[in-house]
Amino acid sequence: MSEPEKSAASGSVPAQSPAYRVLARKYRPARFEDLIGQDAMVRTVSNAFETGRIPQAWILTGVRGVGKTTTARILARALNYELPDGSVKEPTVRMPVMGVHCQAIIESRHPDVLEMDAASHNSVDDVRQINDAIRYAPMSARYKVYILDEVHMLSGAAFNALLKTLEEPPPHAKFIFATTEIRKVPVTVLSRCQRFDLRRVDAALLVKHLENIAEKEKVEIEPAALALIARAAEGSVRDSLSLLDQGIAHAAGLVRAEDVRQMLGLADRVRAVDLFEALMKGDVSAALKELREQYDIGADPAVVLSDLAEFTHFVTRVKVVPAVSEDVSLSEAERTRGRSFAAQLSMRVLSRAWQMLLKGISEVQASGRPVAAAEMVLVRIAYAADLPTPDEVVRSLSENGGAAPVRPQGNGGTVQAQSYAPRYEAPRGSPRSSAAVSPRPADDPVARHEEPVVAPTLSIGSFEDLIALAIEKRDITAKMALERDVRLVRCEDGQLEIALEPTAPKTLVHDLQRKLTGWTGKRWIVVVSQEQGAPTIRAQAEAQQAEIERGVQSDPLVQAVLNRFPGSKVVGVTQNGEKGEAAPDVLPDNEDQ
Repeated sequence: MSEPEKSAASGSVPAQSPAYRVLARKYRPARFEDLIGQDAMVRTVSNAFETGRIPQAWILTGVRGVGKTTTARILARALNYELPDGSVKEPTVRMPVMGVHCQAIIESRHPDVLEMDAASHNSVDDVRQINDAIRYAPMSARYKVYILDEVHMLSGAAFNALLKTLEEPPPHAKFIFATTEIRKVPVTVLSRCQRFDLRRVDAALLVKHLENIAEKEKVEIEPAALALIARAAEGSVRDSLSLLDQGIAHAAGLVRAEDVRQMLGLADRVRAVDLFEALMKGDVSAALKELREQYDIGADPAVVLSDLAEFTHFVTRVKVVPAVSEDVSLSEAERTRGRSFAAQLSMRVLSRAWQMLLKGISEVQASGRPVAAAEMVLVRIAYAADLPTPDEVVRSLSENGGAAPVRPQGNGGTVQAQSYAPRYEAPRGSPRSSAAVSPRPADDPVARHEEPVVAPTLSIGSFEDLIALAIEKRDITAKMALERDVRLVRCEDGQLEIALEPTAPKTLVHDLQRKLTGWTGKRWIVVVSQEQGAPTIRAQAEAQQAEIERGVQSDPLVQAVLNRFPGSKVVGVTQNGEKGEAAPDVLPDNEDQ
């Protein structure tokens, strides 16, 4: 096998000179098999070539470095693939060796494959040159292929000039467009192209790719260093190879994770995990000390918070999808400790920390004193980590026989089994069995000067008692919801089983449970039943009113009044007298009601 053929089989572009070439060029894919992370696109193109359903134009979109231009050249090579013996007569995706036109296409010097940068050639005149030249047959290849990079940079007039040719090009012409801003391409152009969205390459796949290249280059590199490079590349193969090239030069030998971290200006990921642990324990002093130490060695406070937010996101994902913890782009410490945190932290605590970090990062970036702003963000998160929600207080009191557990502290940095339970204590002297405990931590100086909040324990015997309680608490919203949106199935002290009207708010069940628990001083369970339930209080009242009105209408005296005043009608019935006799309100038809 010739040297060019060996290069093609390995997926690299053969060198024309002994001069050093950067890894991004040396290991640029030359075949569809060499593309990584784009399986869907490769499968679609392969099927199209095998069945002869080749479109007149493709448009490739994606972020920088995912392989748009490289894919365009591979497509051009596949369209024009020929062997010297003439054994290949039509386009094919199977290109085991370099063909007649392949080397020139890869090096962007083939006369029938024209590459144009639309960022610098975006005028109508540039497109007119394409329209004029496309009429002529290719010089030596099977197809004339026009590759327009950053096509979204074409002017509106240039796009209009291209439309007719793009819709009905000569049989010997194909277009391949590439863009990072697909939304800026007119829909009239998009509708004439077959679109492929090239995806960001997964970090784990990037790590394997970099491992293979490091092995070929005979470079020793730590797995943690590869993980850092893959994460920093953010799904871009070209960026990952450029960073690997830079890391090899920076280390001048064994490429260690610490070398890559210094090169990229990143904080130690393990230290970010330590900081996360201190925050979740509510250990403010340890968190501030860790931040200062990272700041003293050159870490940007905003980057520290960003790493913290990224780890918070990772722990949340592990809690929802445990398989995420096997991501090889993360260090072993991150994976192991992330699984531990996910098992012990509630989703509420994680989401609250995430929201506070997102807000805090923007504050730090806008602050004139970023480290001070970052410290205040950490203080807020550590303090909030100690605060239980009202339902956690009630649940804890119920499950522990009225005694609220105190959150133990970690010893020597080791996470205890209950280290992340919210910490709260009942005020001294308060009756634990019927007290609603203030959610402030026991060591809060404000809490020591506040009177304990005691809610009386009430017993509810009927649904009407609930409505009366809502009236007593002056909660008009709850009263109206109980009367209008709730069909009663069963009501017992501490449990309410209901069916809901279509008009009921989505949060009604949660709101009722929270309010009833707070009003009565005991835990309430509100559930939605599959049974039909009784009519709503409002429906019952309306039915009763309708029955009264029908009785009034049939009264002889009312009939005599209606006959005496033609056009009059009964517009309402009110209760009158001690015995509650019905008294009709009769109005003429022409009187304002």
